[in-house]
Amino acid sequence: MIHYLRNAKPSAVRGVALLRLDFNTKDDWRMRAVLPTVQLLRKHSSKIVVMSHYGRPDPGSFDAKFSLKKDAQTLGRMIGRKVIFIPHFRFAEIRRVIDAAPKGSIFLLENLRFMKGEEANDRAFAKSLASLGDFYVNDAFAVSHRANASVAAITKFLPKYAGLEMQREIESLSKAMMKPKRPLVLILGGAKAADKLGVIAFFKKKADTFLLGGGSANTILSLRGVDVNKSVKDSDPKDLAKIKSFMRYPNIMLPSDFVWSSGAIVDLGPKSAKMFAAVVAEAGTILWSGPLGIFEKKQFAKGGIMVAKAIAKNRRAFSVAGGGETVMFLKQFKLDAKFSFISTGGGAMVDFLAGEKLPGIEALK
Repeated sequence: MIHYLRNAKPSAVRGVALLRLDFNTKDDWRMRAVLPTVQLLRKHSSKIVVMSHYGRPDPGSFDAKFSLKKDAQTLGRMIGRKVIFIPHFRFAEIRRVIDAAPKGSIFLLENLRFMKGEEANDRAFAKSLASLGDFYVNDAFAVSHRANASVAAITKFLPKYAGLEMQREIESLSKAMMKPKRPLVLILGGAKAADKLGVIAFFKKKADTFLLGGGSANTILSLRGVDVNKSVKDSDPKDLAKIKSFMRYPNIMLPSDFVWSSGAIVDLGPKSAKMFAAVVAEAGTILWSGPLGIFEKKQFAKGGIMVAKAIAKNRRAFSVAGGGETVMFLKQFKLDAKFSFISTGGGAMVDFLAGEKLPGIEALK
C-alpha cells in the first residue's frame, strides 16, 4: 500500500518536508506539474526542503552549467515566495540554516548528481539527506525508475508519502493499463525501438493496434528488408534479436510512405499520417511515447501533428502522452492540453507501462 500525501493527517506533515522533485527538462513544465504538492505542503508543513537533479554531471565534481540556482529563482516566481538556494552539501551547516529560518521558508539544494552517493543509492548519503527533514515526499515520478539515494534509500529513514502528481501518474497510467476503453492504441516513436520492447511485450495481447514511427519503425522495416538508408535505427545485435520476436505481430502497424531528407526518414508520409490518424480517431484509449518525426523542424512534424490533432478531436478517448521529446512536441504545437493526461515521465512511464516495478514507487509502499 502506498501512502499518499493527499490522505495524510495534517498532524503528520507539520514538520520540515523533504520534497523530491524533478527539474530535468529544457523548460519548466515538470516544475509546474508539481505546484499543487508544493502549495499543499506550504499549507501544512513548517518548512520545505526541495531536492532535485539536472543533466549528467560527473559525480564528485561541480559544473556550473548543471547548477539548480536558476531553478530556485523560477520556482520562487511561480509560488510568489523566495526560494533559498543552498549551493553545497555541508549537511551540518545546512541543518543550522534550516533550523534558524522562519516558519514557511523554502529551500532548494544544489544538483544531487554532483554527489557520488546519489546515483549509487548510497545509504550514508541518503541518511544525511534525511537528516534535513521530518518526513519525505516523492513527487518526482520521472526519476522514480532509478534506484537513487534521494528516491529509494532515503525512505528507510523517514515517514514517506507520494505527492499529488505522483498519485496522478500512478492512477492515470494504471487506468490505461488495467481497464482501458477499447480500442486500445499505442503510439511508439523516438530514436530506439529497444526502449519500447518491454511495453510491446506487456501489451502484445492487450493492444488492438501498435502504431510505430521514428526509429522504432525504421528498425523493423530494415529487418524486413526495406532500405532505410541513413535513417535512425537500432543496431545492437542483442536488441535486434528481441525485436525480431515481435516484428510480425498482426497488431503492429508500420508507415507505408515517408518524408526523406539527406538520405534519412524524418517523418511519416501523407498516406501513413492519414492512416494513423484514422486509427486514433476511433480509439478508446491512446498511449503515446516517442515523437514520429524530427519535430524540431516544422516541415518534418506534419505527420505527428496530423496524428495529434486526430487525438484532440477524439473526445471519447482517454489519451496519455509522456516522455520529454513527446511532450515538447505537443507543447510546441499547443496540443498538450488536448490530452487527458500528460505524464512527467519518459523512461519511468515506459517502464511503468511495461509492468516493471519502479524503485521509487516500491520504496513508498
